[in-house]
Amino acid sequence: MRIAQVAPLYESVPPVAYGGTERIVHYLTEELVAMGHEVTLYASGDSRTSAKLVPVCARSLRLDPNCVDPVAHHIAMLELLSRDYHKYDVIHFHIDFLHFLLARFLRLPQLTTLHGRLDLADYQPVYDRFGDMPVVSISNAQRAPLPQARWIGTVHHGLPENLYRFSPHGGDYFVFVGRISPEKRVDRAIEIATALGTKIKIAAKIDKADREYFEKEIAHLFNNPLVEYLGEIGDGQKSELIGGARALLFPIDWPEPFGIVMIEAMACGTPVVAFGHGSVPEVIDDGVTGFIVNDMPSAIEAAARVHELDRRRVRQVFEQRFTARRMAKEYLKLYQRVAVSNMVRYSGYQDSVGSRKLEDGKAPREVPAAAQAQRGTTGTPPLHKNQPMSGGSVG
Repeated sequence: MRIAQVAPLYESVPPVAYGGTERIVHYLTEELVAMGHEVTLYASGDSRTSAKLVPVCARSLRLDPNCVDPVAHHIAMLELLSRDYHKYDVIHFHIDFLHFLLARFLRLPQLTTLHGRLDLADYQPVYDRFGDMPVVSISNAQRAPLPQARWIGTVHHGLPENLYRFSPHGGDYFVFVGRISPEKRVDRAIEIATALGTKIKIAAKIDKADREYFEKEIAHLFNNPLVEYLGEIGDGQKSELIGGARALLFPIDWPEPFGIVMIEAMACGTPVVAFGHGSVPEVIDDGVTGFIVNDMPSAIEAAARVHELDRRRVRQVFEQRFTARRMAKEYLKLYQRVAVSNMVRYSGYQDSVGSRKLEDGKAPREVPAAAQAQRGTTGTPPLHKNQPMSGGSVG
């Protein structure tokens, strides 16, 4: 298939350090290329990929001191796509809803993976008005705030199978990896480790938006002799850090959309102690790959018991459920349905574009040759609003 991947421009693909969405876009793109598909990646110019790269800006926007308004660069990227879209059988967006109006007016063969939290009131009018946009969740729990959205599937994230090294024996410390922010609750992680008299290594970034929170609520906790703060780390450092840990502590206090660090730990064979919010019950097999808890006393008790879990079994579950190849295969099922159906007339849209009239049941624009060929041979019916596609956990 001819596939376009449209990444956020805030980080490179893959990111230098932290950047969950961009990393998933990278892993997915590389797997699709390895499987023989023709993939084009729209991303920042400092990205590294086996696909064809369309550099939208010179470097990732978070690291560009001259970038004042990142939205402007994303609008420029959409203009490029408005000229290129006819080259692709399917376009996979990872930029939330910025492209929705363009997709509707150009009748793009597209789908969007929503990577972030969706429980913000600001999102309600968007999905009330764009209930025709096909969207993919990264966990079933992520969907809850937006029942009106057109969910076509759930595809859990995946990692390259050999990205991280399995470690059969844990060390003498706990680890916390991610962001320092109110919802990630690094303070809880420190409290758990301290209660057990165990060291904790913290590898996390501090966004500008969370700097004040860090200075007021967290910085003084780092004076604890059991705490070692490492700053941001990249993939190359995670095998040693996470694999050498007794357990990953994931004491979140928000509806986590997925939590990629949990499957990074599983890839290393390291069990996870996690609060049971959001995606956690979908990712962690309680008593197998970790422990799911709901309060601090049970978190401390669970952290004291992680030695009971079989690290080889933790790794086996990763290989069965969370590889990048599995993720790519599930997305391909969705791509094929999108390309074949070409997304019939969007609801709420005019029946004519310029002087062109659209008839019921007809494709709203001329489809790419590959998609047209598929349509002629598969006999797959067109997609209608709220009709699920196959692929992932479809709901």
